[in-house]
Amino acid sequence: MSSAHESVQTFTPREFHRQAHDALGNPQIRANFRRAMDGLMAKRRDVFSDWDLETLRELGANIRLRALAKLPDLLERLEANCQANGIQVHWAENGDEACRIIRGICERHEAKAVIKGKSMVSEEMHLNAHLEEAGIEALESDLGEYLVQLNEQTPSHIIMPAIHLNTDEISKILHDRTGTERTRDVDIMTAAARAQLRERFMAADVGISGVNFAVAETGTLCLVENEGNGRMTTAVPPVHIAVTGIEKVVEQLRDVPPLYALLTRSATGQHVTTYFNMISSPRKSGEHDGPQEVHLVLVDSGRSNIYQDDELLDTLRCIRCGACMNHCPVYTRVGGHTYGTTYPGPIGSILMPHMMGLEETKDLPTASSLCGACGEVCPVKIPIPDLLVRLRRESVGEGRGNVPGAGVKRTKTEVAAWKGFQWLATHPAAWRSGMALAGKLQALMPSRLGPWTEYRTAPKPAKVSLHALVKRHQANKADENEETR
Repeated sequence: MSSAHESVQTFTPREFHRQAHDALGNPQIRANFRRAMDGLMAKRRDVFSDWDLETLRELGANIRLRALAKLPDLLERLEANCQANGIQVHWAENGDEACRIIRGICERHEAKAVIKGKSMVSEEMHLNAHLEEAGIEALESDLGEYLVQLNEQTPSHIIMPAIHLNTDEISKILHDRTGTERTRDVDIMTAAARAQLRERFMAADVGISGVNFAVAETGTLCLVENEGNGRMTTAVPPVHIAVTGIEKVVEQLRDVPPLYALLTRSATGQHVTTYFNMISSPRKSGEHDGPQEVHLVLVDSGRSNIYQDDELLDTLRCIRCGACMNHCPVYTRVGGHTYGTTYPGPIGSILMPHMMGLEETKDLPTASSLCGACGEVCPVKIPIPDLLVRLRRESVGEGRGNVPGAGVKRTKTEVAAWKGFQWLATHPAAWRSGMALAGKLQALMPSRLGPWTEYRTAPKPAKVSLHALVKRHQANKADENEETR
């Protein structure tokens, strides 16, 4: 099964081209994503059929722009109202500091087991690994996150983490890691995972969740979900820690319904999700459930730098629906792991350079055909293609220099290649001749000029056990560390 190999494979944005090459040559990955993306695009189209979509998108964009215009004040109002409600607020400059804060809360409560709801911010912080280093078990409770955790992978989509896996692969993962009976019946597999997780909810010392919208007016944390794991995570353990990026703030409670309508329809083609949680305080006197403590961790991680740029600021409008990924001709063919970043696809290509620097992510802004589909479907009208072009300029030192690592120097070979491409693109006759020559060369050397043909002609890897792959990976890492010394 391909996922067993990927479970120990390290993906990095520096290797985007090689990883894309491999993904294009893997028919299973392409089939899985093609089937999933076609379904999501059709659902989104149908669910908006009776709506004035452009008016709703304009409303959503204005709500987010208004919130960003007032962001410093709204963050202070959010903190004041949360504290008045009994929620403890913590500020973290970066992911490492956020991890230390969360670890400190867990250690004060002598926590040994943490149950987590879906949170992309916790993924960008690598929170699970940090807690495990401290001897605290962190288990994902979202079904997709649970599956990729069992398979030692990272999410490949911000809404549907296990979208790269098909039914047979999921069945094998559950069987190999939990002893669940091999079956293709989705209901049986879901019931088995639910039974496994229910015990862990009851035994967890701390619950950790993300936040979809943080309402400054009321100090309310809104959580959108379909499976009930978010409600269990935030209500069953005695301590609840919510973690979110500073941009998730909205001004008023009335701002939430339009954004919620856009989020659910854009993400999964649903009118509403099964659960919409509004958390405003710890358990009060006389209440029978809920945590005794609620903490909110506000994470910056480069977001304040984005906020300083009047053009790149639009990046922070994002409500994490994933529609740009679902419609992107690049993402739908290579999948999320190819990007080697927490946030893949178009939104990742404009967000991750700020978090990791353009030295690490210089290929991501160019991982786009600039067809404009991402901008056309974005529910809050982020001009993603324009931002990709801006980051391309920044990567070669022709922008304002407001992005970490801006002005990355290219090698002489890269500069020559781009100049050659630029010349060809502006000379139609030469372009046609070049394409004809490339076609003849490809026919002569199919294994060298096309990842799809190379995949077909490459020898199949020998089958080895997952344990052996892990040991091999560890040995390679040890050799690398020895060479570094």
